Amino acid sequence: MNNENKESQIKENALKISEITGGNVCNRCLGRNFYKDIEASDNQERGEYIKKLILNENNQKVEKNNDQCFICNDLLQFTEKDLTDFIINKIDCSGIEFSTFLIGCRVPPEIIEKEENLHSSLNLEGENIKKEINREIGKALSLKLEKEVDFESPNLVIMVDFTKNVKNPSLEFQINPLFIEGRYRKLIRGIPQTKWPCRKCKGKGCEYCNNTGKMYHESVEELISPEILKKTRGSESKFHGAGREDIDVKMLGRGRPFVVEIKNPYQRTLDLNDLEKKINQYTSSKVEVSPLKIVGKERRSQIKTSSTSTYKTYRALVDVDKEISNDELKLLDSMKIIKQRTPQRVSHRRADKIRTREITSILAKKIDSKTLELIIDCEGGLYIKELISGDENRTLPNISSLLSTSARCVQLDVLDVKNNS
Repeated sequence: MNNENKESQIKENALKISEITGGNVCNRCLGRNFYKDIEASDNQERGEYIKKLILNENNQKVEKNNDQCFICNDLLQFTEKDLTDFIINKIDCSGIEFSTFLIGCRVPPEIIEKEENLHSSLNLEGENIKKEINREIGKALSLKLEKEVDFESPNLVIMVDFTKNVKNPSLEFQINPLFIEGRYRKLIRGIPQTKWPCRKCKGKGCEYCNNTGKMYHESVEELISPEILKKTRGSESKFHGAGREDIDVKMLGRGRPFVVEIKNPYQRTLDLNDLEKKINQYTSSKVEVSPLKIVGKERRSQIKTSSTSTYKTYRALVDVDKEISNDELKLLDSMKIIKQRTPQRVSHRRADKIRTREITSILAKKIDSKTLELIIDCEGGLYIKELISGDENRTLPNISSLLSTSARCVQLDVLDVKNNS
């Protein structure tokens, strides 16, 4: 379409809008219908241009009788004049700390309906009123607060609700989670990674669990998370580990990667070194964390799914029923590719299937005539206790079958969890 035809089409549509609205259309609602056709700094400027140079030329009356805008019921006039200060006051009263934000809004359905009917009848691709509100409030708040609008992962979502009263909207604050990553070392045996609800009462409290609602008095999660929750002034925490060790297994070396997710954090600026010290003091040498860092929400899913993509190093003490020769120990070097059916001890909570895992090395030495120490480097997701016992040949090959004796893991430590973090 050439410029002359384009200008003619704009004039024609502007006149029709004036007729449909009885001349009662605000600059922003008028300008929104031509946001792709007229270059201007904003829709307010577009609307002013159309009224002065097009409608007045055709003797069209605009805003007659000073009635409210037919389309938005003067909602956009209110947002322009008053809403920014209203939001800032509510934010100040809330005590929420944030550096990035995003505006969202709800508007009365009749406004949306009138807007859509107008666009449909004139075959116009106008800008949605919600987009106009979100953008203009976002720009104004960003300037006044000196904070950035973030469309992907804002700290705070500010929802402005005009549905009940366009002149007196309500506000909702959605504080997005804070994610803190680190590694933990579990220095004692006998505690699970996460809180374990009582299997009898499902966490309600009963005689079996001494009314605690838990199978175990404490967990790695319960030792690490409270101090983080306290410092961030959040409402709830969730613990995400890169896999998990058994309750009777220590996690040593550099530790296991984890992410603590804090819901509704009112405080985001943290002294992570001090937080690390506080956690380690609180855990009383049962668990240690290091180093802590704030990460994006994508790390939550990366951590949770990383267990089988990492390689791990284990130290296992193994009891056998006969004395093992050095030549027999060398047989373990042949263990490279393991086919492991879901172990019987976890079959109630894991899909029954055969998994293939790789062993990169096994270093074996004799502690005494019937005790071995094994250092095993392997792919994540390999069940070491069953690798040793064979689990009634659900794991093949296995150490028991290669050594032609019954072998049992009596002590297991994780020495390292290797990943790309």
